Amino acid sequence: MRSHLLNDTTAESYRRSVTEGIERVAAKLATTTRPFTGVTVDALTPRIDEIDLDKPLLDTAAVLDELEDVYLRDAIYFHHPRYLAHLNCPVVIPAVLGEAILSAVNSSLDTWDQSAGGTLIERKLIDWTTARIGLGENADGVFTSGGTQSNLQALLLAREEAKTDTAAKLRIFASEVSHFSVKKSAKLLGLGQDSVVSVPVDHDKRMQTVALARELERCRRDGLVPMAVVATAGTTDFGSIDPLPEIAELCEQYGAWMHVDAAYGCGLLASVKYRDRIDGIERADSVTVDYHKSFFQPVSSSAVLVRDSSTLRHATYHAEYLNPRRMVQERIPNQVDKSLQTTRRFDALKLWMTLRVMGADGIGQLFDEVCDLAVEGWNLLAADPRFDVVVAPSLSTLVFRYIPASVTDPAEIDRANLYARKALFASGDAVVAGTKVSGRHYLKFTLLNPETTVDDMAAVLDLIAGHAEQYLGESLERAS
Repeated sequence: MRSHLLNDTTAESYRRSVTEGIERVAAKLATTTRPFTGVTVDALTPRIDEIDLDKPLLDTAAVLDELEDVYLRDAIYFHHPRYLAHLNCPVVIPAVLGEAILSAVNSSLDTWDQSAGGTLIERKLIDWTTARIGLGENADGVFTSGGTQSNLQALLLAREEAKTDTAAKLRIFASEVSHFSVKKSAKLLGLGQDSVVSVPVDHDKRMQTVALARELERCRRDGLVPMAVVATAGTTDFGSIDPLPEIAELCEQYGAWMHVDAAYGCGLLASVKYRDRIDGIERADSVTVDYHKSFFQPVSSSAVLVRDSSTLRHATYHAEYLNPRRMVQERIPNQVDKSLQTTRRFDALKLWMTLRVMGADGIGQLFDEVCDLAVEGWNLLAADPRFDVVVAPSLSTLVFRYIPASVTDPAEIDRANLYARKALFASGDAVVAGTKVSGRHYLKFTLLNPETTVDDMAAVLDLIAGHAEQYLGESLERAS
């Protein structure tokens, strides 16, 4: 079994095995004609259940054949131009190369003596990102597993900086369309979901600053502590961007920590055309970025950034076996001092490879393309009487629903849209997402693939309408 360990004696075996796997994936990418096969849970489960993990196949080719059957054939391929569902981007080749390197070397980014150059590369990327945001010379941060962890850590720092011994008095303010991780973080931090004050949004799904000011004043009047305001730069459902400068003013006035959840909108940091849409982000106390959403990176590649590096001390714990306090005096850079995680992958390498091959403008141009595509999609939907579209895009998301000419019952229209999404997924021809707006069911295009065209969107809209009409026709037949 030692022949399977990656070391100096097995380097050639490693090369052959990885090459064989890459060739399988490349062949699949080259021949995939739909984003999904439409396989069902009931069809796929028995194929995996029948595999006996205690009886290895002992041959890489045989295992890859099996993997084709249980995974590669039926995987949902985000690179396909008609995958339009969630915040999953196609990935760039330099980042995938970085993934292959980091997995093989397997550095752990918690301490210097496990990563060396990896530590410095991650720190350089953190400095690059904070400079793009404009957080100042004392800014810092650390890579995380994703936006949920970044939001949790940011709110942990905000809680500790709130200077109160009574957690029950702490309040977090976030828009009614902010990410669910805000309430989840409050619960994990022992504050409870009731500590999160939901602030109404305007017609464009942006936080109403007048309402925020009213809630902050009520908080002060009731003797409560405004711990943090979470402004969203790219909401999950709508891609809407809260008015960051106005929110920054209110945070300063009421002494609240300003956190910007830019997990989605961080792509604007590299934008060639639309960077001004997140003006005001430079006034944040902390920022969440997900490079694996809008920098075209493989999962996971994310970070939490802070204006004041000293606030990261609230996540620090010194263990004698790992990062004893003396290392701080010795100026040994241990990233675990800043992180909620201990063992942590060298995910920063993927972004490093991307920037060194493509440059920031290359990333920004790709993100600008999907923002432009969303405008074209908006025009397409607005001109189509079959659909109701909610808001003009701030980023690359469109929320809409099919409205039949002959049916007026909102519940029946809901069912038709739910059916259309399900039938489209089952067909494998395209994948779209769904959400609720004012209690009604809507569909969603999340456009993160520059290869997607207006013709792709038009074709998917025709498919949606066709499935919805089929459902309504069958429903009418059943009723009669």
